[in-house]
Amino acid sequence: MNQFYKTISVVLHPIVIPTIGVILYFLLLPNNYASKQKLTLISLVFVTTYLIPLLILILFKKLKLIKNFYAETIKERKIPIAIMIVLFYLLGNTLANINEIKDIGLLFYATCLGLVFVYLLFIFKIKTSIHLLSLGISTGFYLVLGHKYSHPFIAVVVITILLAGVLANARLHLKAHTSIEVYLGYFLGFLSPFFVYYFL
Repeated sequence: MNQFYKTISVVLHPIVIPTIGVILYFLLLPNNYASKQKLTLISLVFVTTYLIPLLILILFKKLKLIKNFYAETIKERKIPIAIMIVLFYLLGNTLANINEIKDIGLLFYATCLGLVFVYLLFIFKIKTSIHLLSLGISTGFYLVLGHKYSHPFIAVVVITILLAGVLANARLHLKAHTSIEVYLGYFLGFLSPFFVYYFL
């Protein structure tokens, strides 16, 4: 059973979710972008949010700054998350300045904000679940889009909530987090897109 929970954690890993979110955006919302332009943007997101974090973890493991790719302790997470905050902010800033895809900029600003919350909670020795943070952001983001375009993405919202439940169960069974860290991750992620949309 542990293997099943590990598989869920890998399939729904935080570095995978942003690329899936952008692909869904192009599938669900009408836009004038050509296929080549969409592929270029998806590739940019994939490199920034998947390949670069993966390379950072590999480098840190070789330098023995982390014991494994899970970066299980707060000490091991600090530098990688600080780097990710900068990367997501730069990506959000780049995309927010392009009118046709400002919405995607909102997604990455929200992720940046969520990670800032995670980092600040390190002060209180709380290791918030980034897995649940990413799914919370996805749920909140599509609720914001639904409000903005008066077209609720009910299927996406329901699926992300269900996946969050499955993932939370997996993280708890693997003893990667406490219940508070799991719920806090989803809650902070869920609120981040609303905060960015209404206040920033």
